[in-house]
Amino acid sequence: MSAQLQPTGSAYFIAKETAAIESHTLSVLVDNEPGVLARVIGLFSGRGYNIESLTVSETEHEAHLSRITIVTRGTPNVLEQIKAQLERIVPVHRVLDLTVRARELGQERPIEREVALVKVVSTGEMRAETLRLADAFHAKVVDATVEHFIFEITGKSSKIDQFVSIMKPLGLNEICRTGIAAMNRGSQGM
Repeated sequence: MSAQLQPTGSAYFIAKETAAIESHTLSVLVDNEPGVLARVIGLFSGRGYNIESLTVSETEHEAHLSRITIVTRGTPNVLEQIKAQLERIVPVHRVLDLTVRARELGQERPIEREVALVKVVSTGEMRAETLRLADAFHAKVVDATVEHFIFEITGKSSKIDQFVSIMKPLGLNEICRTGIAAMNRGSQGM
């Protein structure tokens, strides 16, 4: 008679994770000092969490504070763990889940924007089509020669993705994206 494996006393066998994986945008206010970004990123890599987008810049010069905007994915429990672990890092002043806050305000998502530089190499009729489509997307020409254009486009990541996919057959050569900058609607700050 073969022995059947029985679940151990571990909670992992008792409750299966049934929550859906969601994408959330976190805003982290930190001291602007060397090593802070490395510690924040180390938290993600050390626990196997992925970062889909990352932007960081000093936002309050006098107070020497920077704002890190991170887009990550996980179940609600994992996202709460990430938030709690970020709050324990010493130079972190505040962690705000902008996605949760937007829902509390009755909105689907926070305001999210990204900037991209897109280089397209084209000649002849393709050049005219490239310019026409860029204009439809409100992309601005920031550099041009007889062989190429470099466009600057700002908007939601989905808009930039769509612009990139339309430019591929027209001679897309290079892309540089900033990552997402985000904040919630309304008068309340972070």
